[in-house]
Amino acid sequence: MVEMVIESVKRNPAHPTQVVVLREKEQQRYLVIVIGIAEADSIAIKLHNRSFSRPLTHDLLSNVIDALGASVVSILINDLADRTYYARIVLDHNGRHVEIDARPSDAIALAVRVDAPILVAESVMDAAGVTPVKEDGEGESDEERTPDPELEERLGVFREFINSLDIDDLDKPKKE
Repeated sequence: MVEMVIESVKRNPAHPTQVVVLREKEQQRYLVIVIGIAEADSIAIKLHNRSFSRPLTHDLLSNVIDALGASVVSILINDLADRTYYARIVLDHNGRHVEIDARPSDAIALAVRVDAPILVAESVMDAAGVTPVKEDGEGESDEERTPDPELEERLGVFREFINSLDIDDLDKPKKE
């Protein structure tokens, strides 16, 4: 498993969709996942420490889990099939391990609320993770990978998006 952190939630420049950009905690590999507007807003609201007088859906989910005496151990993005990511919410309930199927966007929105680690299966990172190529030539080049050509074509738009990020600006506070 690879531990990831949320780098940002952005509008996809190639399509009218939102994406969550996850960055590997220990390296500069990224995973870009297309998500819905509501889920993007939910993640961004928590990342920017905004709150509402009434619980939003992911706050409600967190409250229900807590009220039932369980805790979120982690979320796991465990599969990628037919351009669809799959995730599991890993819970502990009185010492019992429970996994719940979830959309990655919902799992991530919950993880930011309960400060749970976001884990990605190595097979998912191998299939869809990207390493930006730096101007000095460092980083993984396309020739160093032996990817599936069909998968490469589908993921090309995300690779372009990642490569368009200004690496030097990633540590600066985001303006919104």
